[in-house]
Amino acid sequence: MISTQHSYANAAQEDRCAPRTKIAIPSQLRVSGSRAFKTVVHDLSLAGFSASSIGRLQADQICWLTLPGLQSIQGRIVWWDRSIAGAAFDDLLSQAVLEDILSRWEGPIGGGVTRSCLL
Repeated sequence: MISTQHSYANAAQEDRCAPRTKIAIPSQLRVSGSRAFKTVVHDLSLAGFSASSIGRLQADQICWLTLPGLQSIQGRIVWWDRSIAGAAFDDLLSQAVLEDILSRWEGPIGGGVTRSCLL
């Protein structure tokens, strides 16, 4: 039987303020007090991202995501589960920046983009 708290946590993960796009972008992630490490961004939206992280990350840790060719983007870790971390950007990305990132990683060279709206 699933606990009420666990059910709420799962439901909260699906309550997004912006549509997410599934993607695979090799990037770097740095958490406050640690060195940057290589990661892969698995989904991206105006409001945040999820990425691989073998080491456990704690909610509310400040982080910086560096996508290829861009300056670091500051955010906060929201969750970590089985080597995947989710984070919210401190400031929303502009639609133009998001579209530029996605267009650079579309197609067979970039690994492909699957757009979805999970609200």
